Amino acid sequence: MAAQLVVVGQELNIIETIYDRIAKEYADAFTAEHDKKPKDQEILRRFSQEVGARRPVWDLGCGPGQTSHYLKDLGVEISGLDLSGKLLEQASVLHQGIHFRKGDILDLEFENDSIAGVVAFYAIVHFTEEQAMVAFREVFRVLQPDGLFLFTYHIGEGTIRVRAFLGKKVDIDLMFFTNDFISRCLKENGFEVIETIEREPYPGVEYQSRRAYVFAKKTSLRNGTNKANPAHE
Repeated sequence: MAAQLVVVGQELNIIETIYDRIAKEYADAFTAEHDKKPKDQEILRRFSQEVGARRPVWDLGCGPGQTSHYLKDLGVEISGLDLSGKLLEQASVLHQGIHFRKGDILDLEFENDSIAGVVAFYAIVHFTEEQAMVAFREVFRVLQPDGLFLFTYHIGEGTIRVRAFLGKKVDIDLMFFTNDFISRCLKENGFEVIETIEREPYPGVEYQSRRAYVFAKKTSLRNGTNKANPAHE
């Protein structure tokens, strides 16, 4: 039996280790997930239409690449980024022709104002509220003016401790966020919230929590500058 892995304070290196350990199982379970979720398909079609031919577009927290693949099939020139190197290995095998790279959404290695669009499906599910705020700040920093941001999350309050996932022992928090909190964080970081779309969970397909999709846009630079992370200037 594999040793139990514990996340203390949602440390990123431990999150990475857990997903490295379950990478194959995760890829097998989630590679075709959008095929089972009509609302995902509708939302991703809308994103592809709104981002159009602008580039570059990045899928942050891409996992095994299912969202990158779906958007590529819709004509979006997209690349994927994830914390887990093993998940990226799965993505590269499953979705050849898409560029994937290792990285941290809390400290993105992109220049300011360099990205046309960002999609992040459930990329903040293991983040504290403070970490979510940092992630939004980083996305704002790297987006071009009028850049489009689409992301998803579980609606609710508090956390659930997950002890087993995909047949393996883990010990990690699944975070829930209220719509009010998300909206406030986005606005505090300079985003215009275009729309928040809620849905009920699909029975037998996914964890039974209510979901939200958010479309947001980078508006004018805060205070006339964009100094969310001076280290990247």
